[in-house]
Amino acid sequence: MILLAFLAAPYGVDPDNLFLTKRSFDLLSGFDSLNVTFVGNWPFEASYAVTMDIARSLVFLGSGGGVYVLDGDNPESLLYVGEMRTRGVVSALFYDENTERLYIADGPGGLEIWDVSNPSAPQKIGSYFTQDYALDVFVSGNYAYVADDFAGLKIINISDPSYPYGVGAYGTPDYARGVFVSGTYAYVAARSSGLRIIDISDPSSPYEVGYYDTPGSAEDVFVSGTYAYVADELSGLRIVDISDPSSPWEVGYCDTPGDAASVFVSDTYAYVGDMDSGLRIIDISDPSSPYEVGYYDTPGSALDVFVFALYAYVADRAEGLRVIDIFNPSSPYEVSYYDTPGWAVDVFVSGSYAYIADGDSALRIIDISDPSSPYEVGYCDTPDDAEGVFVSGTYAYVADELSGLRIIDISEPSSPYEVGYCDTPDDAEGVFVSSTYAYVADGDSGLRIIDISDPSSPYEVGYYDTPGYTEGVFVSGTYAYVADRAKGLRIIDISDPSSPYEVGYYDTPGWAVDVFVSGSYAYVADCWEGLRIIDISDPSSPYEAGYCDPGGYALGVFVSGNYVYMADGWEGLRVIDISDPSSPYEVGYYDTPNSAGGVFVSGNYAYIADWYGGLQIYLFTPQGLPPSEKEKEYTLSLSSCFFTKTLNVEFFLPADAHVTLEIYDILGRCVERILDRDMKHGRHGIDYDFHLPSGVYFVRFTAGRFERTEKVILMK
Repeated sequence: MILLAFLAAPYGVDPDNLFLTKRSFDLLSGFDSLNVTFVGNWPFEASYAVTMDIARSLVFLGSGGGVYVLDGDNPESLLYVGEMRTRGVVSALFYDENTERLYIADGPGGLEIWDVSNPSAPQKIGSYFTQDYALDVFVSGNYAYVADDFAGLKIINISDPSYPYGVGAYGTPDYARGVFVSGTYAYVAARSSGLRIIDISDPSSPYEVGYYDTPGSAEDVFVSGTYAYVADELSGLRIVDISDPSSPWEVGYCDTPGDAASVFVSDTYAYVGDMDSGLRIIDISDPSSPYEVGYYDTPGSALDVFVFALYAYVADRAEGLRVIDIFNPSSPYEVSYYDTPGWAVDVFVSGSYAYIADGDSALRIIDISDPSSPYEVGYCDTPDDAEGVFVSGTYAYVADELSGLRIIDISEPSSPYEVGYCDTPDDAEGVFVSSTYAYVADGDSGLRIIDISDPSSPYEVGYYDTPGYTEGVFVSGTYAYVADRAKGLRIIDISDPSSPYEVGYYDTPGWAVDVFVSGSYAYVADCWEGLRIIDISDPSSPYEAGYCDPGGYALGVFVSGNYVYMADGWEGLRVIDISDPSSPYEVGYYDTPNSAGGVFVSGNYAYIADWYGGLQIYLFTPQGLPPSEKEKEYTLSLSSCFFTKTLNVEFFLPADAHVTLEIYDILGRCVERILDRDMKHGRHGIDYDFHLPSGVYFVRFTAGRFERTEKVILMK
């Protein structure tokens, strides 16, 4: 239903102009893990989805990996009622007013089902991991129909919402983005393959009866009467006659100035979420000749729209929810909005609080005294996009891109406020504080050194213009270690802050975007080249001692004890043993919901700034020995044969193989398929949350010709 963006900030990419989903990079749907467990999250970020409970005047607003419940009785003044925290990234919402249940297309989290009969305290009652990336959902009768990106259309039996299970699937020619059900047909927006019409009269055996290949990329579909209205990205709104599902044909179209991402039809108007061109209102009274009658250019990127009565509710990505008065379609105007956070880029932990550099939502302060249930206590807006944060004493120092260094008083976390700032020449990307100086990684303007002895009046005392683009900085002793993107690691002597100079450098093979110094080594996040370990015992002659590349894009790095915790972009959190810097190896990982960009370790917990996944908190528990060359056999292990909710399944593949992991009941019926995909050799792990009745089940694992079945007992 929506276009999702998952690249992280270090590349200087505008998040409002991305058209990628996590599946584009072949990540596992669900949460692949090894020796790392999920603890808690504060997942609220940009908004991609909106729907309503019309009878109770409630608005459900997707926000990153969460959903806000808002009182919409007065559309001009929306009020917070409650919230939901999912395990993925909320892509789409469907509300069933008969059961008062909310169905969430949750990206890597699959389908989640929530009871919202008490909107102030919603309860999760069921979930189903789809094969790929759940982008849209439509419920009809006892079935939920999920547009599952690369895996096509998934049909899930929800007659018992606590026990949803897959009954059928249809593989579309291209990525399934949107779905709408009418009668015995599911209409699927399938990107370059256009509109696909699937007969679902037998949900266990769906089949295609017809299709219309739209000229653009079909992203969403809405059916009204005998017409399907398709949001076709660069080709605007396409209107397809479906009176004969076996032979659909286009009757009219209206091009829009932006990228049509969603569509909602009400009466004789189609309301199109046109991304950077806002909300477009199309007169469709004559489907053969639609035309635009009005528009409202929202401040963000219009991704989803829901219309009720006189108002259009627009999910506007980083600009939250915008409520538009459409009484006069030719002259719509905004009457209110509900702000959501932006995207979590960086995180710093101090005491009982996590401080998040949250893109255009600036600094967010999260109470983590209970890591399983973190909550926001305060925030402070900044003029531009917060890209980095460092806390020292009662101040948070924020690298605020075009607005330089901002200094925030956090003595009262619930009421932070700016006390001073120092504008820098370029884009402030990162910051490190040592003594009375703040060292700012300032993009094309290199390293800037700011005197912060008086936080209310900071000023620059010196700078060193590096040859590359400065992304990150770490200060140790009299040296600043700079991650200088294409120019690798630069070592700057800062013994005299007013006159810094370079003493040595090491040109890493990728893009150096972050650095952490511990002992005689600098640990560099080198983007697509993974972790590089640089010996800096002689700063004038650094050299690489070792490296470890787990895949993904290394964006952030933190050293704690003998381990490096690496924020690895789409590959999530990776934990690397560095007890021997010349031979580092991976000992743990967790596939985060979105794109891990920043990492901070405090105590036993790793805190991840996960872009649109918000703040994710994990626990690493080292186990076992390093991988052995003698491992030649398939292995399977379960956390326990008795469990109450979450079953951890770990396995080793000596070679690349197609893996299936299924759950069977005592009657021999397959009640859940957790995995069904090609996987690479090595160690893997899955945390699977059971939403089945108590009883005896069998876990069946196959990889290539290897097959094994284990009995487990679920006790609730």
